[in-house]
Amino acid sequence: MKFVKMEGLGNDFVVLEGPLEPTPEQVVGWCDRRRGIGADGVLVATRIDDGRVRMAYWNADGGRAEMCGNGLRCVARFAYDRGWTDGRSFVVQTDLGDYPVKVRKSGRVRAMLGHAVAPDESTLSVVGTDVHPMSMGNPHAVLFVANTNEAPVKSLGPVIEVAESFPDRTNVEFVEVTDRNRIEVRTWERGVGETLACGTGAGAAAVVAHREGLADGTLTVGLLGGDLDIEIDGDTVWMEGPATTVFEGKLS
Repeated sequence: MKFVKMEGLGNDFVVLEGPLEPTPEQVVGWCDRRRGIGADGVLVATRIDDGRVRMAYWNADGGRAEMCGNGLRCVARFAYDRGWTDGRSFVVQTDLGDYPVKVRKSGRVRAMLGHAVAPDESTLSVVGTDVHPMSMGNPHAVLFVANTNEAPVKSLGPVIEVAESFPDRTNVEFVEVTDRNRIEVRTWERGVGETLACGTGAGAAAVVAHREGLADGTLTVGLLGGDLDIEIDGDTVWMEGPATTVFEGKLS
């Protein structure tokens, strides 16, 4: 079985052509950075009717996830490069619904990131820390810090991930506001740990910063793996960033 290793801002994936339903054990093995290919997760891209593409995503721990923003861009580029689509603009179908995407001539991908939904309580106290819960179809907990370089991502991230307030576990974003047009974000991803980038996490962080009056609706999110452009239109969030093929191979 052939695979493609892809990455979006350093968030890396094993991409497979579907239809396919890998087992949790297979996903864990493929994502192992010492004994496998090495990745933050596994994407399965399936060509369906009307020029659309189906996307499914598994985290490195073998658990199925609802959505992955960087993965969405990679699937869009994977499908376009293989001639599956009628043009540069098409729809990627996910567990959460349909996501419009556009592959630009530069290879960058613009895509709808999802609809931001906040619970009635805009702030929660979790292990003594104020966090802002936000759903981008998948759960996020956003907290502001003075300096992301000094943020306790590896110590506090896993504690908030499994806190009682988040029964399905949560991704955790540590956010530093640079100015109204830029924020810096580090993410602890549920089932993965800290990654170089999280697309939905960038969107969640941008929305919270915007709603708190700290940032404009069009801004750049600085991630460890690079910059992601975010545009907030009401409760709909759009992103634009790179999606790159690293290498191709064959699973034994």
